[in-house]
Amino acid sequence: MQYHHIFGPVPSRRLGISLGVDLVTHKTCSLDCIYCECGKTTRLTMEQKEYVRFKDVKKELDHFWQHNDDPDYITFSGAGEPTLNSKLGQVIGYIKEKKPHINVAVLTNSTLFFDPTVRHALLKADLVVPSLDAVSDKAFARINRPGKTLDTNEIVKGIEAFAKEYKGKIWLEIFILPGINDSTSDLLLLKEAVQKIQPNLVQINTLDRPGTLAGIKPASRSELERAIQIIGFPNSQIIAKVDKNIRAHIQRENIKAAIVETIHRRPCTKQDLLKILGVEKEVIDNHITILEQEGKIVGKTQERGVFYQTLKDS
Repeated sequence: MQYHHIFGPVPSRRLGISLGVDLVTHKTCSLDCIYCECGKTTRLTMEQKEYVRFKDVKKELDHFWQHNDDPDYITFSGAGEPTLNSKLGQVIGYIKEKKPHINVAVLTNSTLFFDPTVRHALLKADLVVPSLDAVSDKAFARINRPGKTLDTNEIVKGIEAFAKEYKGKIWLEIFILPGINDSTSDLLLLKEAVQKIQPNLVQINTLDRPGTLAGIKPASRSELERAIQIIGFPNSQIIAKVDKNIRAHIQRENIKAAIVETIHRRPCTKQDLLKILGVEKEVIDNHITILEQEGKIVGKTQERGVFYQTLKDS
């Protein structure tokens, strides 16, 4: 069975072996972040609806569970903002009903946290990773490019309200890009917001795969350490590279389909795919060559190597 709404499992930097669930159509989001590894947002919206049908996600999850080992986490992420799907809470509830021992994580851009129904939908998750890259309107517009005016103070208030209601873990992610959102004044505003939110952990991230804006560069280790020092939250970390020993061991014969499912959502190098799929290098090489010849994928050279991604309709 070829999956359309779940992908992986993949070795995650933070979550071990993680099965992804994508609840929106590519590329539907409330932001158009310049660093997004999934590509430019083609449907910029704040509208909540059932972008992906609940019954279709259930069907794919049931099939995966029948044919694969349980992952460490089931993670809502993918090609857009998961809280835009009005059935998010029902999907989380279904997973916890069928597989209560599997942790559920939600990666979100936090833009809909002002809505009490969105916050309520997330309460059954074990881990929520909200992002907050900027508090000043200028830096927010530069790095996150909202479709319409969003009040960053309301976003902070929404995360703060959720933190008070939620019993699980909150890891607040801050994505740093040099010259974009890392001025001392911007970092001090983030410090104030973090103090209000009081997450379990602050994670500082930067560019690893190609973004959507040419010329942006990842922050150096010293720049990330400076951000941590200024923000000054006691439980903070720089997100490390994926553990080379983590392998997902995809238990599907159709490796070609697994490659397409994976790189459709985020560009990967051949080395990334080797870690994710746990197969021989020759297998990856052969399938990449075939997919390129079929015109289904394209490779783009970046600092870390050649990243392969699917050809998508703009």
